[in-house]
Amino acid sequence: MGNGWTTDRMPDQRGTRVVITGASSGIGYETARAFAAKNAEVVLAIRNMEKGETVARQLKHEYPGAALNLMKLDLSDLASIRRFAEEYRQTYDSLTLLINNAGVMTPPYQRTKDGFELQFGSNHLGHFALTGLMLPLMANVPSSRVVTLSSTAIKGAAIDFDNLDGSKGYKKIKFYGQSKLANLLFARELNARLQASGASTVSLGSHPGRANTNLYSLGSGKQQVGPLMKIVVKLLRTQSAGMGALPTLYAATHPSLAGGEYVGPDGRGGNKGYPKVDGSVLTLYDPRLMSRLWEVSESLTGISYLS
Repeated sequence: MGNGWTTDRMPDQRGTRVVITGASSGIGYETARAFAAKNAEVVLAIRNMEKGETVARQLKHEYPGAALNLMKLDLSDLASIRRFAEEYRQTYDSLTLLINNAGVMTPPYQRTKDGFELQFGSNHLGHFALTGLMLPLMANVPSSRVVTLSSTAIKGAAIDFDNLDGSKGYKKIKFYGQSKLANLLFARELNARLQASGASTVSLGSHPGRANTNLYSLGSGKQQVGPLMKIVVKLLRTQSAGMGALPTLYAATHPSLAGGEYVGPDGRGGNKGYPKVDGSVLTLYDPRLMSRLWEVSESLTGISYLS
């Protein structure tokens, strides 16, 4: 079991600048809220700017002194990712924390603007591209970290390199698991490459367990949870989004972590509870698989770094 860690034990974040993708709801919102409460400078990287403005007002109301900036980012569009990175560089000269949180879950088959299957394209490739563009801004920042969110859906998941775009068949749950496994492998491989390059930045993975967020609608958060899904969520015994955000916050701020760790809830099956380092995924770290995923990701996104 973990040690009951909550945001009460989270260090003050004054002087920290954090970018959080998908910060308009769920885990992302709770993560942004915690950093705002701890005096960090928070950049809300959000696709829906109208929704983002509402969230920013809510956070400002709760924390009047919070330093918040809202920036548009669509992780399903490589051009949007490049624009975000360029606009960020025009505004800021450094970054302490990058929280790769945003995601879509089990939508009907769709492709991104760049032709990728939506879940793999947004959840993994979008964050892969974003991280590559943002890392130079983290190079000389003490205690800089990248935290990438995965999921309990990695259980039984695999990377089907022969059908990444779903053109040979698509099963939405299978493809969600594939995208979250890619997140896990990316976080670990990124840390190994950072270490090999002598960088001070570290990379970690996290997962929220079964948290009650709008991912349980139809994946995109565009539709409300129906009566049947509400029953399913209850039966799954999900925890709150606030509890679900704790592993990410722990991974981003706890001084004991050296990089490469995967943090999740300490309860049975990793479904709920307080954050702890999860060693159950160690058997998934196949060096050849991680290297192949990295090479394919560089090829598909056109983003090369830490070679």
